Amino acid sequence: MRRKDREVTNREDILRIIKEAKYLHLALFDGAYPYIVSLHYGFTNDDHFVFYMHSAKEGHKIDLIKNNSNAAITLESNVVLQESENACAYTSTFSSIFAKGEVALVEDLNEKRIALELIMENQSGKHFEITDSMCDSVHIIKFVAKELSAKEKK
Repeated sequence: MRRKDREVTNREDILRIIKEAKYLHLALFDGAYPYIVSLHYGFTNDDHFVFYMHSAKEGHKIDLIKNNSNAAITLESNVVLQESENACAYTSTFSSIFAKGEVALVEDLNEKRIALELIMENQSGKHFEITDSMCDSVHIIKFVAKELSAKEKK
């Protein structure tokens, strides 16, 4: 990270940033160009940060995930424009996460249920009972972060 003065290394601060954001940007490989899509997510943070997203059962991103498991995510929160009379002095405050890792489709019914519960909890702050039919109606995308960095400008 170039700006070490903005680097966030405290795990609790990283968790706060992840909890404050409500969507992430998933970057996949699509030939010569990246394919980036914004998605709602849930997460766990045991040995590695793991992010779960839901998706329709077919489509371009599903095809890309099946072809290449390498991926990246970014998410941001607390973005506030700081205005100035000088155009070059405009800036913003922010908190952000960037991670490289591997993405896969979850097949296990219990893991899909847990993932959907995590997504709903992160999005709404509420616990929902997830049925088998809910799990069967979507794909769950699992991103396991191999490298993760966090940055803040207050």
